[in-house]
Amino acid sequence: MQDRLNIAVFVDYDNIEIGVKSTIRREFDVSVALSALKERGDIVAKFAYANWGRQEGATRQMAENAVQMVQRIPSPRGDKNGADINLALDALEMAFTHSHVNAFAIVSGDSDFIPLVNKLKEYGKTVFVLGGKAFTSTILQQNCHEFVSYESLLEDGERIVATPMPDRRDRDRFERPERKERREGDKPAEKQGEKRDRGPRPAPLDLSQAFPLVERALQVLERRAVQPQLGLLKSTMLQLDAAFSERAYGAGSFSDFVDRLKKAEFINVTGSGGRYVIERRGGHVHEKAAPKPEEALPLLRDVLETHRMELENGAGVDELEQWVSEENPDFSLAKYGFQQFSEFLNYAQDKTVVRTDPDEERGLIVHLGAEFYPPALPERASEPNVEEEEDNEPQPIVEGQPTIFEPNPPPPKPKKTVIRKRAPSGSRTPRPRKRKPE
Repeated sequence: MQDRLNIAVFVDYDNIEIGVKSTIRREFDVSVALSALKERGDIVAKFAYANWGRQEGATRQMAENAVQMVQRIPSPRGDKNGADINLALDALEMAFTHSHVNAFAIVSGDSDFIPLVNKLKEYGKTVFVLGGKAFTSTILQQNCHEFVSYESLLEDGERIVATPMPDRRDRDRFERPERKERREGDKPAEKQGEKRDRGPRPAPLDLSQAFPLVERALQVLERRAVQPQLGLLKSTMLQLDAAFSERAYGAGSFSDFVDRLKKAEFINVTGSGGRYVIERRGGHVHEKAAPKPEEALPLLRDVLETHRMELENGAGVDELEQWVSEENPDFSLAKYGFQQFSEFLNYAQDKTVVRTDPDEERGLIVHLGAEFYPPALPERASEPNVEEEEDNEPQPIVEGQPTIFEPNPPPPKPKKTVIRKRAPSGSRTPRPRKRKPE
């Protein structure tokens, strides 16, 4: 078995770009995703799928990061899943033809890739999924080997990324005239060579949310009679929950995460120099267990039912969040393990409580989920109609009353046998006289 992972990266650009823009209001930066994956292995192949004719701004950053752009040509019917099918076919082909590639990274939040993830795992490949926690399907997060949250990769506050700009003479030479005029007419909002991503990083979660997973992982290692060290503990936690990330709890590394657990007296840690041994503390650490995510759904259902009329045409995330806070002032997202309200809605969507549609301008649009529109009950087998049965019975015939039924004919009367005497021979039988016409 190879010690080092050779990772092939497949980017569903249309999905990740609109997801990041509609949830955290930022531009997707492929270099941030690639830097996070480089920490997990060697990247040996990089592909991105989109209709690049409509993504002029993104082609440049793809070229700068040596990402091979695969053109998706939409059909006249506007096939929505064209990029998904191309990506899945290419990933499976690489799994068959490139034996040295033992890991795959799917940069997307689309639940349509769940069959691809499962198939790659069947072939013994390590599968990473990188996407926004606020729009990636929770089922996809839980079925890969490790889910990398894009939000956790962003720095606090304002983030400035320097990008090399081409020489002005070269830019003027190759730039189209109409684009050059538009560029020169715009006011420069930023310095040349800088790209700004605004918006604060989500607030970290409380360590109590992670403690059940840590305790469960330590119990697994105890049953295996294995000494729990840092790397082994994290790999076990990822096996139990692929969506775990120490950065969601404000830690820059897993060792920092363990130090915070130690200071909070959740665990016992011995050793030094990076060779820590982690043990569970005796007794009950928590008097009260942290609430589970599903316990927040009844509160959301009540708000949705109250504003059902407003949600018929969809509502923005900020508007729905305001309704929740007004009707439930003590509601806390972090209490249930969510960093953002859009992340909570993503969880509720997998539970069919809501349905969200990303919009580049308005952000996420929230609609009532399928549970508010239950399917019609199946028709029960029709019971026999008593009235029809009664109508089929023979009705009594009353003399002098009209009826649509023919009366039962009376039984035939026995015929009387008439014996005629034969006249004696030689006698004439008188015939009846014919009457003369008057």
